[in-house]
This record gives sequence, C-alpha cells and structure tokens, in this order.
Amino acid sequence: MEFAFVAAFQPWEQIVPLAQACEEAGFRALSLADHVVDHENLSAAYPYTEDQRRRWQPGTDWPDPWVLIGALGQATTRLEFFTSVYVAALRSPFVVAKAVGTAAALTGGRVRLGVGVGWNAEEFDLLEADFRTRGRRTDEALALMAELWSPGWTTFEGEFYSCESLVMKPQPPGPVPIWVGGLSDVALRRAARHDGWVGDMATVDEGIALAGQLRSLREEAGRGDKPFEVVPALIDAITPGDFERAAAGGVTMTMTVPWMYYHPADASLEQKLDGIGRFGEDVIAKL
Repeated sequence: MEFAFVAAFQPWEQIVPLAQACEEAGFRALSLADHVVDHENLSAAYPYTEDQRRRWQPGTDWPDPWVLIGALGQATTRLEFFTSVYVAALRSPFVVAKAVGTAAALTGGRVRLGVGVGWNAEEFDLLEADFRTRGRRTDEALALMAELWSPGWTTFEGEFYSCESLVMKPQPPGPVPIWVGGLSDVALRRAARHDGWVGDMATVDEGIALAGQLRSLREEAGRGDKPFEVVPALIDAITPGDFERAAAGGVTMTMTVPWMYYHPADASLEQKLDGIGRFGEDVIAKL
C-alpha cells in the first residue's frame, strides 16, 4: 500500500512545505483538485455528499494544478503528482496537453493525469464548453493528447477535434498515465481502458469491491495484464492492518489527510506538519 496526500482545499501558500514534509515521511504522491471558479449559487446539487453541500468553504483556494505542480516539482525530488480530478472537457485538449506535458517535463515524469467529466454545468457555460457532450469529448481528447505527447508529428481527425501535422514541445519524458475518476458504470469502463482509477471516499470493503469490479472490466477490455492503479480515499482505515487488508484486496494507493488522525480539521501549519510526520512513523514506516 502506498499513500497520497490530499492537498485540495489547503491554503496555497502551505502546499509546498506540506509536499516537502510528505516526501520526507514516505508518501508516494500528492493529489490536487480542479475548479476554475467557485460559483456562489448552482442550479445542480453537489453530487458527492448526502446533504448536497460542497465540501469546501467559500473563499477556498483553487490554484491551477499544473502551474502548482511545476513549482512543487522543483521543491521535491521523488514525490509524484496527480489530479483528483481535472475536468479536461472544460478546456481545449491542445491547451491541456501543453500544460500537462510541460509539468511532466519539469518534474521528470512524476505526473499522472487524473481526469473526470465534471458535474458543474455553470462552469461549462462560463468557459463556453458543451456540457452535454463532455463524456465523448473527454474520450476523444485523451486519445488526441496521447498522440501530442508522443515523439514525431501529430495528425488527428475526430468528431470534435482535428489537426494536421504538428508537434508540441516540450514533450513528457514518457507516456503520461491516465487515471479516470467517477463511480458510474461509464466512468469505471473508461478507467478500465486506461491506467488507473482515482476515486472518492470509500470504506475498505467498498474499495476492495471496486478494485474487483475494475479488475473484471479490465479483463473484458483486454487489459488485464497491464499495470493499473486503484486509488480511493479510505475513510475507515486507521491501523497498518487496515491498509494491508485493502492492499491485499487490490487497492494500490489511498488518498489521505494525515493530520486529521491527530489534530482537528482546522489545524495550523505546525500541526499539519506534525501530523504528516507522525503518520509516516505510525503507518507508512510499518508497511
């Protein structure tokens, strides 16, 4: 079992020291969330909580993940970075490929693109992107970006995007792994066609069940023998034994906010750094 620190909703000026502490404590990765803006009022309910309230407070920082990853890559040497999740369909795939490819080049390939189709129709309207076709455009964009990140000239002809003989530099040092978020059947099947699944909060039993479902879908897609990551946030895992059970069931990495095992949610930076170090000693070192 490996661990990722969830940097979402943190004050932007704290993220570099928190990342450095996570690297020292033995974390494998750091995850960043994505919204361009935070609307005060929405027509649709937030889909990831029972009471439909957003998990963040008004005024929460939403730094651009790829700009931030470029900075984090210079402040660390081993830590990996992924988005949980990036709404690629809000933007041109050429712009996304440029940002992700540059971040991958700056970090020596320590980047994974965690992608979802999005839920906030107002944000799509603001960026003049079609909400109804976001799933199909995401699939096509991922295929196009893989070509843009590959050596040589790219020619592409799709339903939504096309280009004639062009090259995008800098290119990543290797293929950028694609992890797909979401719990719907469509999302899980999309994940099975790529390199990993990045999830929401789940119990250990739910994480194991999802890992098994994804394993079956990958076999159906003819990709059962390829490396694949299963990355939920395990809400009831506390002891090393809990994480070992999840790993045995197919969960490869879990996202966590480590100081919440020791300090309140509104912890100071000093408490956060203390919690990261203690989690490294109490859990990561024992695994």
